[in-house]
Amino acid sequence: MSRPRLSVALITKNENDNIKACLESVAWADEIVISDSGSTDDTLEIAARFTDRIFIDRDWQGFGIQRQRAQSRATGDWVLFIDADERVTPELKEEILGVLEQDDRGSIYALSRLSWCFGDFIRHSGWYPDYVDRLFPRDKAAYNDALVHEKLVYPSSMTRARLNGELLHFTFRDLEHWVGKTGTYAAAWAKQRELKGKTSSLTKAILHALAGFFRAYVLRRGFLDGRQGLLLAILGAYSKFLKYSDLWLRSQPKAPR
Repeated sequence: MSRPRLSVALITKNENDNIKACLESVAWADEIVISDSGSTDDTLEIAARFTDRIFIDRDWQGFGIQRQRAQSRATGDWVLFIDADERVTPELKEEILGVLEQDDRGSIYALSRLSWCFGDFIRHSGWYPDYVDRLFPRDKAAYNDALVHEKLVYPSSMTRARLNGELLHFTFRDLEHWVGKTGTYAAAWAKQRELKGKTSSLTKAILHALAGFFRAYVLRRGFLDGRQGLLLAILGAYSKFLKYSDLWLRSQPKAPR
């Protein structure tokens, strides 16, 4: 009896710098499905070397919906979601193949993600081990429709297991990339909270920023990550300030016309 089929699913947009190495790390999968939201660089041309299962969804409705679209096009028995800036290590590949051989449809699997940021792998600061739910039976689980920070939803009867092999995450190319990506996430987070009727204030923004720095640098031992740890604690605090400030600004009077 042949083992179950694995579909690797990605959502992409302008990942020219990442997509080749990412797809090379999962070229062993039975199928690769890509849902692209309108790349204008060479992302799709590079991806076409690895798969013909490429779909364009320009009407962006958030990360959750985009993942749902990718999953709906997968045909494998199991789905592995990865991002374009991630790489499956050989050790993780072997573990995933073991999961497929076992074929326990009552389990979903969390992968241990190790992130490279600003010149080094980050092993503290609350960044590692960063377990993310990514491997699951296709017909048993799916992502919710959150605009950002989407989560995998599955029945409470299913077991959540962890794999030890690392999923490498090459998160930010440089500070400019961090600023752009963080601004986008902050705006999506604030919009999502606004739609739920949540409000904020500048005092909340400051307090969350200070608490975030203390948590990352002290409680989560970011100081052990050296200069990168200090920088990430400061940037993390700034990110929290942005999110709560954006939410506060949404309740302020609009400019007169």
